[in-house]
Amino acid sequence: MSRANTKDMKQLSQGPRLAEILRLLDERAFWTVSELAERFDVSEETIRRDARQLEQSGVIQKVHGGLSATSHKIEAPYRIRLRENAAAKQRIARKAAELVTDGMTLLIDSGTSCHWLARNLAAMRNLTIVTNSVEIAHEVLGNPGQRLLLAGGQINPIHNAAFGPEAQAFCQRFAPDLTILSMGAVDAARGFLDFDPDEAAFKQSLLGHARRVVVLADHSKFAKSGFMQVTSFREVQDLVTDEAPPTSVLEAAAQAETRIHIADGDASSSKESRTILV
Repeated sequence: MSRANTKDMKQLSQGPRLAEILRLLDERAFWTVSELAERFDVSEETIRRDARQLEQSGVIQKVHGGLSATSHKIEAPYRIRLRENAAAKQRIARKAAELVTDGMTLLIDSGTSCHWLARNLAAMRNLTIVTNSVEIAHEVLGNPGQRLLLAGGQINPIHNAAFGPEAQAFCQRFAPDLTILSMGAVDAARGFLDFDPDEAAFKQSLLGHARRVVVLADHSKFAKSGFMQVTSFREVQDLVTDEAPPTSVLEAAAQAETRIHIADGDASSSKESRTILV
């Protein structure tokens, strides 16, 4: 995958710059502050501020004169969740990618299913991707034919994403073709729920500007009971999952005219994914 060249990096705002710093630390475990300042054509104090923000997320550590990748980065909470039900999430991502066409503007939230979707979209061209997630920005940055817009503000170290008023205001400037959200729980009576109040509030703030809301949720979310309601079935046009939902969820979706897209099997399966038009 091609990545941003040096000229491009000198034009990056803070959000994409943070994502690019993470990519550079994947390539090399230590960079000096002066090297990064020269690479991005910013002051050393700017790099130190970036480093403080990334260190709060637990993905890097500041050392004398520079930045170093943390040895425990792979075990950060986000990375642990990324591995949970990974096969199901990857199938969901492939199915959800079928809803995306060239020229679209996508608003993608910070959920791990959305992370796998961003990876599946790498070969697509002429996309504009708006996100609040440093991790998803890391996936998108430098993809040919894709424009990245990253919301800023304080980074939540559990989700490696911004949820606060700055991020909400930034995302509300757009009217995306698809607003793609992961959810912590799906309930027939209460709709779509989450567990983190800040994350739930961020998702709620996007709904008023959304043209079409797509929720990604693996089968385990039908058995969970989130305590923060994000939205009802009425406001969700598409639910993408990996197994048929319980009858109660199917009935709630039918009543709200929410389409359910089910991705069966793994990548090598002879089964075809299907869509339930309800």
